[in-house]
Amino acid sequence: MISNPDIGKVDGLVEWLKTVPYDVLRHGQLYNAEELYKGYEPSTDEEKDRASFANCFDSRVYQHFMTQGQIAKDMKESVARTIHDHGIHTALKAFLAEHDPRRCIGIMGGHALLRTDPMFSSVTMLSKHLTEEGFYMVSGGGPGAMEATHLGAWMAGRTDEEAQEAIRILAAAATSFKDQKWVSSALEVMRRYPQTRYVSLGIPTWLYGHEPSTPFATHIAKYFANCIREDTILTIAYGGIIYTPGSAGTLQEIFQNAVQDHYLSFGFASPMVFMGKKYWSEDVPVYPLMQYMMETGRYKNLLLTLTDDPKEIVDVLKDFQKTISNE
Repeated sequence: MISNPDIGKVDGLVEWLKTVPYDVLRHGQLYNAEELYKGYEPSTDEEKDRASFANCFDSRVYQHFMTQGQIAKDMKESVARTIHDHGIHTALKAFLAEHDPRRCIGIMGGHALLRTDPMFSSVTMLSKHLTEEGFYMVSGGGPGAMEATHLGAWMAGRTDEEAQEAIRILAAAATSFKDQKWVSSALEVMRRYPQTRYVSLGIPTWLYGHEPSTPFATHIAKYFANCIREDTILTIAYGGIIYTPGSAGTLQEIFQNAVQDHYLSFGFASPMVFMGKKYWSEDVPVYPLMQYMMETGRYKNLLLTLTDDPKEIVDVLKDFQKTISNE
C-alpha cells in the first residue's frame, strides 16, 4: 500500500514522462542508427561537428541520464526508464519472433579494440562469413570488437575486398571510438555500401553512453539498465558465442554464459568458442580453467572450442545447428 507521503513522490509523474528526451513508450520498435543519431550532421569543422553530435538524440539522452544520475535520484525518472526498457524488451521479443534465436550468434570482446588491429579485421570477416551462412549476429552494440561484428554483417553479400576497403576507410578516419570521426566515418561507409538484406542486433546501454553505439547494427535494443542488457545478449545467442580478446567485461560474460550452459537454463548448451589460442590459453588462461572445471565435474555441458582458424569456428557453429535441428 502506498502511504500519503509516498504519493507526493510520484506527483506529476505523467508530466515528467512527457518531458524526458526519450520516448518512454517505444511502440514496439527497436532503435536504428538513423534514430539514435538524428540531428547529427557531420562537418569538417571540428567545432561544428562536436556541437552537432552533442545535440543528436543519443547524446541528449545520455546527458539527461548523467544529469539525473546513473541510479536515478528521482522516482519519476526511475519509472520513466523502467517503462522505456520494458518497451525495448517487448520490441526485442517481436524481433526474435521473426528471427530464429537458434541462428543468433554472439561475439564478445574488448570495446577498446582499434580499427587498425588485425583482430578487428578478423572479427569483421568472420562475422561477414557467418552472416552469409544464414546466421545473424548480436553484440553489445558498441565500439571495438562489437563494431567489427556489425560491420561484417553489414558488408555481407559483398566481396571480401570491399569489406577490407571499408575497414581501411574507417581506420584512416578514426582508429578509436575516442576519435572525432568515429561515428561519421561509419555513416560514410554505410552510405558508400548501402544494404537492406542482412540484419544484425546491437544491445548497448546508456550506462556506457560515453562509448557510442555502432551505426552498423540494423536493429538496436538500447537499454538504461545494463544488467538486463548483459543478460539478454547471453540469453538470446542460442546459436553460440564467440569470445575474442577482451578484459573484465568479457571475462564476466564468459562465466555468466558458463552458468547458463551448466544448468541447461534454456534446454540445451550452446558452443563457447574462444578465438585466439595464445590469448585465452596464456595471456588470460581462461580456457585451461574451463577445461579443468569440466574434467573435475564442477562445470558440466560446456561445448568448448579454442582456435585461431575462422573456418573452424564456422564449421563448429554449423555442426551445432545440425544437432539442435534434430531435437
